[in-house]
Amino acid sequence: MNRREALKSVAFLMGSAISATTMGVLFESFTLPEKEKNRVFFSASDEEVLAEFADIIIPTTASSPGAKAAGLGPFIPMMIRDCYPAQMQEIFASGMKDMQAKCLKDFNKDFLAMSIEERQKLMEALKDETIANGKAPSFFLIARDLTLLGYYSSEIGCTQAREYLPVPGRYDGNADYKPGQKAWATN
Repeated sequence: MNRREALKSVAFLMGSAISATTMGVLFESFTLPEKEKNRVFFSASDEEVLAEFADIIIPTTASSPGAKAAGLGPFIPMMIRDCYPAQMQEIFASGMKDMQAKCLKDFNKDFLAMSIEERQKLMEALKDETIANGKAPSFFLIARDLTLLGYYSSEIGCTQAREYLPVPGRYDGNADYKPGQKAWATN
């Protein structure tokens, strides 16, 4: 099974948690032409920003490490470069620059210098802007989707954030689910 097929499987299981934009990219039956790959460049600093951004969406908790620990910093740019069409790569890169400009304008700081509380306020503002813009793909929407997809398809997401059953057992469609129990993940 190749990477795209594995991610399609995880995205399908996540259902409505992933936007139609990302579902469309993952479920397209075409291979991205080489001329559309790697249209945007992400620096090590960009990867660090994306890791911290993803960690606001899925932070470390007492029961499992967060998105940063799952390696989302390099995962998000890799997915953008390898799977998203050139136009969406440009939308993402431009949106990331706009987010950095918003940080400087609203908080007088670079994203990495902001506190957790300031980052959460920024995320709330980006989410509200995305909702106001409707169905248009945006940096926030794509980054959120890839955070969810990358985290729940990572080893940490499958074995620590979810209940893990290393050896498949029998199917039980009516298994008891206790309050506070993690969702099941199987290999």
